[in-house]
Amino acid sequence: MKAVLTRALLASAIALPLIATAGDFSPYVDAKGGISRPTDFRTGFVHLGSYAVLDEKSAARGLHDVYTEKASAEHYRKTGQFPDGATLVKEIRKLETSAMTTGDPVVWGSDAAVWFVMVKDAKGRFAGNPLWGDGWGWALFKADAPATNGAVSYEADCMGCHVPAAKTDRVFVQGYPTLKPR
Repeated sequence: MKAVLTRALLASAIALPLIATAGDFSPYVDAKGGISRPTDFRTGFVHLGSYAVLDEKSAARGLHDVYTEKASAEHYRKTGQFPDGATLVKEIRKLETSAMTTGDPVVWGSDAAVWFVMVKDAKGRFAGNPLWGDGWGWALFKADAPATNGAVSYEADCMGCHVPAAKTDRVFVQGYPTLKPR
């Protein structure tokens, strides 16, 4: 019996994120406010919706898929707010096109180019950390370094896009049908 319990405890420990967390706040945030990229978001999170930026001159060109934890989506549907510790992951994938029997051209997302991660911080835990502000932690991970947060400051790296969404807690919720009440 003891060996079975030890194996079960070891197996559950292996499944936990391998970073120090800020209390029970988020498994993706360390004690200093460093944010890691969830690696299981495609299968372990809920898909909120997608945007396609087709402008070939735009730095944001690609298919923008956004995910969050199931509990965070359920909380939002009930309250209209993201709960403290909610994680949003936006994966931007490169666009491919081709003629297909369904249309010409057909556009789809291929390889990931970048990931943006936002973690809701309703308590202002990391005052003074330039990656935290306006109720969120902000991170940017590029495909060539998926474990390294390349953002320097949320004001410099994130606000340019998120200012228009100030009335909806800096999140473009209009494109996320999963968040609409049932």
